[in-house]
Parts: sequence; C-alpha cells; structure tokens
Amino acid sequence: MWFKNLQLYRLPTPWNIDLAKFDEQLSRGPFVKCPSNQPMSRGWVSPRRDGALVYSLGQQWMIALSVEQRLLPSSVVNEEVKERAELMEAQQGYAPGRKQLKELRERVTEELMPRAFTRRRTTYVWLDPQNGWFCVDAGSPAKAEEVIEHLRHCLDDFPLTMLHTQVSPQAAMADWLAGGDAPAGFTIDRDCELKAAGEEKAAVRYVRHPLGDEISGEIKAHLASGKMPTKLALTWDDRISFVLGEKMEIKRLAFLDLLKEEAEKSAEHADEQFDADFALMTGELSRFLPQLIDALGGEVVEAK
Repeated sequence: MWFKNLQLYRLPTPWNIDLAKFDEQLSRGPFVKCPSNQPMSRGWVSPRRDGALVYSLGQQWMIALSVEQRLLPSSVVNEEVKERAELMEAQQGYAPGRKQLKELRERVTEELMPRAFTRRRTTYVWLDPQNGWFCVDAGSPAKAEEVIEHLRHCLDDFPLTMLHTQVSPQAAMADWLAGGDAPAGFTIDRDCELKAAGEEKAAVRYVRHPLGDEISGEIKAHLASGKMPTKLALTWDDRISFVLGEKMEIKRLAFLDLLKEEAEKSAEHADEQFDADFALMTGELSRFLPQLIDALGGEVVEAK
C-alpha cells in the first residue's frame, strides 16, 4: 500500500479519539452498492479487506472511501430527449416549452439510470492521531473533499484544518529556482512548470529536463518576467521523489526501490507484506513531512 499523492491536512496534536470509538462512528456510513435509481453511492470499506473499517498499526491508521457512480453520458440523455420532444411536437402541434423539456429530461434520466454502467473507485487516507497528520491519497482537492465530507457526516466531532506554512510553496519554489538550489535535504529534479498570472496564463514546462546551470538563466528570465512556479519535481534524502504543487499538494509520490525491497525482505505472505509496506511508508512520511514544512518556513499555527 504505497500512496501516490498527498492532500495534506492537520488534526489537533494529539487528536484524542479512541480507535474503537472512531471505528464505531465510521460504521454509520458504510459503503453499499449504488441503487439502480441513484447516480452515486459512497461509503467506508475495509482498507485491508478483512472487515475492519480502520486499519491500525503502531498508532498509525488507514481508512478507505469507495465511491460508485452510474455512467450516464449527457449525450445519450440529450439524444433521447430530442427524439421524444420531436414526437411531442408532432402530437400537440407545437414545440414543448421549457417546463415540459425539463420534466422530459428528468423522466428520461430516471428511466435510463438503471441501465447505466457503474464505475467504482477507492480513496485511501492515512491518519496519524498522535502527530496530527491527515493525508489523502488523491490527485485533486475535490476527491479529498469527498472523504472529508463523509467523515463529517459520520463523526460526532472532526476538528480538521488546512495546512498552512510561513512561506507559500509557490514563493519557496521561486526562491529555490532563482538560487539554483533546493533547501537542505532536498534536490531539484528535472520537471518544472512556470505560469504567468495574466488572462492568457502563458506557461512554460520543462519535462525530464536538467534544471541546472545550463538553463538556470532561462528560468530566471521567466521568473523576472512575472511567471511563477506552479509545479517542481524534488527528491528528499535520496529516498522519496515527488512533485510539489503551488497549493501544497504532493503528486507523483514515489518511494525509491530500495525502500520497497526492504519491505519485501521482511514479509513472508500477503498480510505481512501489507503491514511492512504500511509501516515503512508511514515511517518515511513521518520524517519527510516535517522537513518539507521546515523548508517552507515552518507551520502557521492558529491561535486557540
């Protein structure tokens, strides 16, 4: 179980909730298959597929939200509505009005929904109640918000906040690129995106391109012209590579093969492999995230 993205949030340090109580409250919103007359269904599933809604190892927790959607393309609905509207016009002698078309669309959608295919996806979350981490393996904030919204629906109290740093990721990335060097413990890799703030959003992308001395002047010129970095590929401690985004999102998270080999050596069967992967991943992230925050000037802590 290796996360590929991180949407980062903060919990109180520590978050004093009992594991059994947390599991009990999650059971208020378990996953059930999408009914034939509904466009979507979502709920908690067992991360380890052993029946437990919370997977716990060494005070580190993981939960999983499954979302099932019925795929009913608007083009299919539009075509059926058009055919029926033409038939109604022929029968009543005039084109259906706005209200009739709305009712017709609703009726067509209701009739076609049970015949639509379904697609299911699962989003995983790592929680560290002692150190206040809440990290969603999602490529976009919208998918993370699905998880958070369902948690708020299930939990009696969920004191989650956004993660804010003294220096914004965008400003920090601009400083690193202008200086040609990353902060201690990090190295700049070969991918970068810079974007202008104007209406046209002019962008420059470097993909698998060395960002060293050869093009540092070129990048500085882009920065001087007003373009700001929106993405920058980095490696931490020669152990984790990732792309840092302007809104503090982490994408293309990759744990170096050596770490995965360590986990494989310590496991003899699937359950042990799951445990080893999770322990190693959370252990590395527990070291990586504080150093990333330090590189961004430290965390902004809200006054209580």
